[in-house]
Amino acid sequence: MAQGSGDQRAVGIADPEESSPNMIVYRKIEDIITKMQDDKTGGVPIRTVKSFLSKIPSVVTGTDIVQWLMKNLSIEDPVEAIHVGSLIAAQGYVFPISDHVLTVKDDGTFYRFQAPYFWPSNCWEPENTDYAIYLCKRTMQNKARLELADYEAENLARLQRAFARKWEFIFMQAEAQVKIDRKKDKTERKILDSQERAFWDVHRPVPGCVNTTEMDIRKCRRLKNPQKSVYGVTEESQSQSPVHIPSQPIRKTTKEDIRKQITFLNAQIDRHCLKMSKVAESLIAYTEQYVEYDPLITPAEPSNPWVSDDIALWDIEMSKEPSQQRVKRWGFSFDEILKDQVGRDQFLRFLESEFSSENLRFWLAVQDLKKQPLQDVAKRVEEIWQEFLAPGAPSAINLDSHSYEITSQNVKDGGRYTFEDAQEHIYKLMKSDSYARFLRSNAYQDLLLAKKKPESEQGRRTSLEKFTRSVLLLEGWICKRPSRSLCRRCTHDRPASGLAFDLLFGALRRKDPAALGLRVLLAQSQNGRCVSPARWLPSSSGESLWRASASPA
Repeated sequence: MAQGSGDQRAVGIADPEESSPNMIVYRKIEDIITKMQDDKTGGVPIRTVKSFLSKIPSVVTGTDIVQWLMKNLSIEDPVEAIHVGSLIAAQGYVFPISDHVLTVKDDGTFYRFQAPYFWPSNCWEPENTDYAIYLCKRTMQNKARLELADYEAENLARLQRAFARKWEFIFMQAEAQVKIDRKKDKTERKILDSQERAFWDVHRPVPGCVNTTEMDIRKCRRLKNPQKSVYGVTEESQSQSPVHIPSQPIRKTTKEDIRKQITFLNAQIDRHCLKMSKVAESLIAYTEQYVEYDPLITPAEPSNPWVSDDIALWDIEMSKEPSQQRVKRWGFSFDEILKDQVGRDQFLRFLESEFSSENLRFWLAVQDLKKQPLQDVAKRVEEIWQEFLAPGAPSAINLDSHSYEITSQNVKDGGRYTFEDAQEHIYKLMKSDSYARFLRSNAYQDLLLAKKKPESEQGRRTSLEKFTRSVLLLEGWICKRPSRSLCRRCTHDRPASGLAFDLLFGALRRKDPAALGLRVLLAQSQNGRCVSPARWLPSSSGESLWRASASPA
């Protein structure tokens, strides 16, 4: 190996490419890698590690690499040795076997040396078609360790759109390479797969990682104008500082700056990041879930009271018998059932059956505490403490020690938010435990799956009554006063909606043509009193309808 590298170096004297800055760096790194792999001169120990059900061949640990660099390159600081190792890994000479990020860590992470065939000194400039063949081949191998990462799957989809016309050729090439790979030894195939993956991690790196192949220094050397820099700025312009950027004095880094930087980096590590596609899917799912509850998109049933004079929708909402649509909304989230009075009552009834109603009653009491006048807060805090949290409380709730200690301290100086920690703990407890069991309970399922009874005579009468009442109310004929009060438009001793409603309802029910005279009756009124039916109904049918409707049931 040493002799081969010496031959290459001898040939490189005549080759102008050998004197390029990139090639000089490559040759130095390759000398280090060659010494690392030489067992006779004290190289890094390369071994096969036994895993749970398999073996990991030809690996070294990050600690071994760092220790070797410190010993053989006369490096005293371990941080500097890690930095040198990461620079070598960034060029693809060493790579981690279980990660796409090409860095070196001073721990037990396993690394493998790259094959000389894939070294960057071979002047690789792979095309997108080669990358497409590689990704397509990975999808055919159907192994968990070769599964495409998210960014690789996106790249594959993009390449498939770009090379749609010759994708069949790419697929055939990948298929042929897979057949050749299957003939190789299992251990050899495993090593080659990892080395090929590392090669593409260098030339198509993970988003956010440094791409060492982006800026080719050789192209900069070929520029005809030596006065230009890498960024195309002349040396004359570089000698002058821009006017709009004031020079900042260099301040020495302090321990406090390092602490702030560590805190910031820890926060970035814990930060939960989502792809834009996932956010869009969540937003679309949320919109589709609530579209039937949006009155601007889906018309309210039976009708919008703010548009028409029908208050049936408000009556339904005030009713203690929830509609099927309303019950369905309780299952969207725990907050939905807490916002609905009927939902809270149903949930409380369920908790009482499980002997854990004190959790919801405590949560509601704390919510009510936040709305109390300031002079009543201290008294209410003491009442809640004695009822739910004091030793021997009649409705004791289950709190963890941390929340209980904080709440005990807060009670000494009571305020509206004294029980904030305890309330949050109980909320999470109900959401993760009681709420899930409530959705699976028979009580909720009966309400959710409740269907309308088969349409009977009574059902047709109810639908007809709704239609009749809405028409009369729309025309302003029915009074909105209590049901037994007399209508101001009429001297009959019928209910407010009685006379016109009963006449029309009876006619419609018998399919009597006299119902066609409704608008005549509504249009003819004198001095706010009802007009005699004989004036608008046909003589025969009108008289019979009047008598039939006026006669007692």
